[in-house]
Amino acid sequence: MAILELSNISKHFGAIQAVNDVSFSLEAGEVVGLMGDNGAGKSTLVKMIAGNFLPSEGSMRMEGQSLVMHRPVDARRHGIEIVHQDLALCNNLTAAANVYLGREIHRWFGPLRVLDYGTMYRRAGEIFAELKSETRPRDLIRNMSGGQRQAVAIARTRLSEAKLVLMDEPTAAISVRQVAEVLSLIQRLRDQGVTVVLISHRMPDVFSVADRVIVLRRGRKVADKLIANSSPEEVTGLITGAIEKV
Repeated sequence: MAILELSNISKHFGAIQAVNDVSFSLEAGEVVGLMGDNGAGKSTLVKMIAGNFLPSEGSMRMEGQSLVMHRPVDARRHGIEIVHQDLALCNNLTAAANVYLGREIHRWFGPLRVLDYGTMYRRAGEIFAELKSETRPRDLIRNMSGGQRQAVAIARTRLSEAKLVLMDEPTAAISVRQVAEVLSLIQRLRDQGVTVVLISHRMPDVFSVADRVIVLRRGRKVADKLIANSSPEEVTGLITGAIEKV
């Protein structure tokens, strides 16, 4: 059974048709590259999956059940997490504090409620170990590399045991070494049975970790192919319009 199914999804803002009649399914434990030029509809589509927008038309199903979401917390409740391009981390806090941001664990001492730092540090450390990341729970975000910051953002999705993780340009503006680290993190999510949608403009990244690639152009899906049956040249042609559709 597919983790997520989109059927004839469309989204318009007044006269602007951002996404037009898009259908596809996502299987458990696969990495799918979502590609397209600026304005192709990628962000709008992802925001519908993440609960930010309601589709104007069409339907979504999660593990066979109808899925209607009015806000991001609804998506999280269904096991859908998003790692934004800006990561939304607090530089003055530790890695563990960022993992638990908004989901802190408390203990009661009589009438007093205090943060249970010990439990949060311990669990965050376990998640970083599962991801084989060098990030340490007590490290401050301000002192971290781009790859380590991505590890913290990804650890947040593991805390909630997400089934589907949407990653928006995770390798933008980081070094080659850090790109390799982030791609390894994506592979480890897949190995743990998590489905990952990788939104990216970087062709080498998609072709190195994705099982499948979906291409949007002007709001329409123009390709949904196994990586093994495609090529960077073909995907570039689909993105630019040199190739109409496959």
